[in-house]
Amino acid sequence: MTTGWTLFIVILTAINVVGAVWLLWVTSRRSPGEQQPGAETTGHTWDGDLREFNNPLPRWWLWMFYGTVAFAIVYLVLYPGLGSWQGTKGWTQQQQWQEQVDAAEAAAAPVYARFAGMSLAGLGGDADAMRVARNLYANNCAMCHGSDARGAKGFPNLSDGDWLYGGSEETVLATISYGRNGIMPPWGEALGEQGVEEVVAYVLSLSGLQAPADLAAAGKPRFEMFCSSCHGLDGKGMQVLGAPNLSDDVWLYGSDAAEIRYGVVNGRNNQMPAQLELLGEQKVRLLAAYILSLAPPYVEPDPAPVPSGDEPAAETPHEG
Repeated sequence: MTTGWTLFIVILTAINVVGAVWLLWVTSRRSPGEQQPGAETTGHTWDGDLREFNNPLPRWWLWMFYGTVAFAIVYLVLYPGLGSWQGTKGWTQQQQWQEQVDAAEAAAAPVYARFAGMSLAGLGGDADAMRVARNLYANNCAMCHGSDARGAKGFPNLSDGDWLYGGSEETVLATISYGRNGIMPPWGEALGEQGVEEVVAYVLSLSGLQAPADLAAAGKPRFEMFCSSCHGLDGKGMQVLGAPNLSDDVWLYGSDAAEIRYGVVNGRNNQMPAQLELLGEQKVRLLAAYILSLAPPYVEPDPAPVPSGDEPAAETPHEG
């Protein structure tokens, strides 16, 4: 915060404090219950003769307000509250948060120590480890992938055995540790309106969905030119790129033509945040073991056919 803003806050706070003290002093100049001829009223009258006098507050009430002013002054000296002034105690919310985190980590350390030397497979078969991992998942992953790990629109299902980047222990561990950034560039301008419709029809046909046969046939060469470098000639994807399989019935955004068209025209950009720095190695390992336990055993896919010729190497739709 700049010096100018700090001075503004200090001056404004001082005016308010002094104004509050002055108002209390003025209010306390008369004794409670003191009545004089022509005493001031609020102007309110009920039942013809019941008037409301503007009497001073009780002394105990006034002293209570003086106490709040004194408390405010002491607080502003000890703690932040006056612009860039940090207070004599040097307290910060970041420091308090870190102290609480350190205390929680120290309390939990004995629990995680037992899992330190175990493999991911061993962790997956340990009931205590999975109980801890389930809680870690609920606190750090469920908001995107769901409490049942079945995902949502734009967030992958972690329990179906369909993997964008692969489901081996090393890959899942790397995904959780360092995150992923799945980028599909927009192709609307390059393909044109007719080209988009043809590619959409061909993508629908790859997974056995209804699509106009003439459009799907016209979309195949366009797909091979613009999309196969990532999704493969057969549309089965490439896990090394995170390009999804377009020939199965698993869809990240939905299988209707409108969703596919939006992805082709506008592209997609999904990000899985890295968790290693936030959670630490042991918690990441527990999460990896838990996620692997939810899905069927992973089988490495067959290598995708590589396009031949001089087709441009381009990023392609991440729709599956």
